[in-house]
Amino acid sequence: MATSPATGTATLLVEIFTEELPPKALKSLGAAFADVLRDELARRSVLTESTVVTPYATPRRLAVSMSQVRRVAPDAEIIEKLMPRSVAEDAAGKATVALRRRLDKAGRGRLAAGYPDARDGPDHLYVASEGKADQVWLRTLAAGQPLERALQEALDEAITRLPIPKLMSYPSENGYYNDVRFVRPAHRLVALHGGDVVPVSALGLTAGRSTGGHRFMGRAEIDIEAADAYAPTLEAEGKVMPDFAQRRAEIVRQLVHAAEGASVIMPDALLDEVTSLVEWPAVYAGTFDRAFLEVPQECLILTMQQNQKYFALADAQGALTHRFLLVSNLVTREPEAIVQGNERVLRARLADAKFFFDQDRKAPLASRVPRLSAIVYQHQLGTLGERVGRLRLLARGIAAAIGANAEHADRAAMLAKADLVTEMVGEFPELQGTMGRHYARFDGEAHDVADAIAQHYWPRFAGDALPEPAVAQAVALADKLETLAGMFGVGALPTGDKDPFGLRRAAIGVLRIVIERQLALPLPDLLDLAFGAFTGIAAVKPAAPALADFLYDRLRSHLREQGYTVNQVEAVLAQRPARIDTIPSQLAAVKAFEALPEAQALSVANKRIVNILKKSAAEAAPVVDRARLAEGAEHDLWLAFQHLAPAVDDHCASGDYASALRVLATAKPAVDRFFDDVLVMTDDPSIRANRLALLRGVAATMNRVADISKLAG
Repeated sequence: MATSPATGTATLLVEIFTEELPPKALKSLGAAFADVLRDELARRSVLTESTVVTPYATPRRLAVSMSQVRRVAPDAEIIEKLMPRSVAEDAAGKATVALRRRLDKAGRGRLAAGYPDARDGPDHLYVASEGKADQVWLRTLAAGQPLERALQEALDEAITRLPIPKLMSYPSENGYYNDVRFVRPAHRLVALHGGDVVPVSALGLTAGRSTGGHRFMGRAEIDIEAADAYAPTLEAEGKVMPDFAQRRAEIVRQLVHAAEGASVIMPDALLDEVTSLVEWPAVYAGTFDRAFLEVPQECLILTMQQNQKYFALADAQGALTHRFLLVSNLVTREPEAIVQGNERVLRARLADAKFFFDQDRKAPLASRVPRLSAIVYQHQLGTLGERVGRLRLLARGIAAAIGANAEHADRAAMLAKADLVTEMVGEFPELQGTMGRHYARFDGEAHDVADAIAQHYWPRFAGDALPEPAVAQAVALADKLETLAGMFGVGALPTGDKDPFGLRRAAIGVLRIVIERQLALPLPDLLDLAFGAFTGIAAVKPAAPALADFLYDRLRSHLREQGYTVNQVEAVLAQRPARIDTIPSQLAAVKAFEALPEAQALSVANKRIVNILKKSAAEAAPVVDRARLAEGAEHDLWLAFQHLAPAVDDHCASGDYASALRVLATAKPAVDRFFDDVLVMTDDPSIRANRLALLRGVAATMNRVADISKLAG
């Protein structure tokens, strides 16, 4: 797009051309470069409301184009409060010395002579009130910043703020030894506004219009005539697809086509990494010996993905096939040499995996357990062998509480960490648990024991699956509670964004398993069991209250992420319910209660009751003396809750919290009349004590499901 003579706008292009960038960081680098440039240029007012930002990122470039960018930012009005009018003018209404000095400092001294309504071109003084006092204000008009200056400042900021995993030092052209630091050596800088070069500099480079194409299929020197021609020129002359998202989509399209009906196993992380390795993708298919399919498919898939960046294929039943797909950076009509070379490399990798698998099966999984006693788990908590002993204790206790097979839970806990000393897990740590399940089944262990070995790590991340069999649930809870209690007991707590022992993840795992699997496990009992496993270990101090606080805080965040409001969550969690498995039902009931017409008034009334009791609960009588209740509103409130309380208790006992709150809603007239007609804090101490006892009973029933006072804000 040519520069518009009417508006002075055109497309802006900025590109840094480099050596090969780290593939795992490329996507985030490209996004950050575009985001910071956009934000900084917007702050300098050179972007317009119509500006569209397009980020680009390839193995050898970070770039961004922005449409409708101004050549010069518009002039900006600046309003500055100088001082109170009482300080700025003397008895004669003229400018004081204080005001003159302030204007001189701002370079606007000439305005003092015309105070209070002085003007000097676009600049002027004026008086306007702010609150109860008049203030003197200075209005100036700052000339708009030219694009060259704005871009230079924005580019410097964008480079500084890039999330670079590791900086490299290298010499600039005609510069000193290692005088430039960047993620990789940069060779060219492109900056175009429309068809004009913007003379900025960065990383020892001066901007021009020359970039480079594909190493093998494109031109080494490519001039970009205009910013809008960037992507089409690179594709046509450079054989480079600069748009990361477009390149990724093309890879997916080719993978699906080359799969020939099979299912492509393509995790997002692998797709992003492969997209970061190629400029012009081409997908080719290869094969491997079917004999390797005897190895667990998780091993084969991980070998292909992690070591070679290949894509495995599965049939309609989900079984791995002996074909794989590779993404090349070279398009050729005769890809046989490329395919055969990759097949040779993969054959060696798969042979290693088969060797590890065969070697591991020569010794039963149980025979590896003693070796865990030689591995330090945490210097204050002992070895992995000692940890396994605690896991067994916890797993048996939890299994008994949830009706699982305690003997199988004990066996699974004993074997859960044994695969950590196998050859396969030593090579691929990601397979811990998974390989334990395979080896346990090979050894003839019970199915629920084998499954628990794999699933005791679940959930491993947000949204991950939960352990399914009851034995797996018991061992998974044991694993996470042992970690939490041990680390809290020795004071190894998360700080800021640092959580080396994964305590936040473990906490969410405990909460999700108990809540979503609907396990009737009171949280205090779980924590007592967990800390009890450390009896006799002097380094571990009892820290159940602190751990409970941590769990409730994690639960607050988890429930907020599920869409519940702050007030709804606080209404349920303020009472720190021991049975967290009932919380979803309580929240659903609270949400339904909020929609009732009586809800707000009852919530406000309950808040009033809570506040009264907070200040005067000590004065309340032990029980309500009915004889002291005045006829009318006071007696009616007592009678209403005598009838309501049993029904509320029955509904809560059956888990029907919504019905309990609907019953409470019928108390609104009696509650309203009481506060309209009755003075709680009367001068008569005996009457006051009786009324406080009445309110205490009302509050206990009203807050049976949740603290509805929290709904009042």
